[in-house]
Amino acid sequence: MIKLLVIGNLGKDCVTNTVNGKNVINFNVAHTEKFKDAQGNQKDKTIWVDCAYWTDRTGIAPYLKKGTQVYVEGSPEVRTYPKNDGTTGASLTLRVANVQLLGSKPSGGDYSGIGGTTEASAQPATATPRNIPSPSDVTEPIDDLPF
Repeated sequence: MIKLLVIGNLGKDCVTNTVNGKNVINFNVAHTEKFKDAQGNQKDKTIWVDCAYWTDRTGIAPYLKKGTQVYVEGSPEVRTYPKNDGTTGASLTLRVANVQLLGSKPSGGDYSGIGGTTEASAQPATATPRNIPSPSDVTEPIDDLPF
């Protein structure tokens, strides 16, 4: 079994279709890595992953909008297609098993998102942040482990 995990931002709004009586949500995710080339110059490399989520749970579709940060996992599939020059091309598609919303693109263009919204809860990515206690609020002894 090969499993692929992707964290990135949606390049455009998702598209929901019905194929042979089954629902599929199609979207693409971009992940950009920063690196330095041989001369020490800062470079960016963006990888695009086409995703197909075959599910009856289409309630997440309204939240899969351009710029939304997502975590996607599933199995990679290679698809071949004829190119215009007569040769055969190939593309990598992710058959999605799980998708989680991580955040959304704020109006300022910053892609760093917070949240922990899952498909099951399907709440907007702008949900209120969780209340996390500060270290001074913890009253339990630190060295007392529950196991």
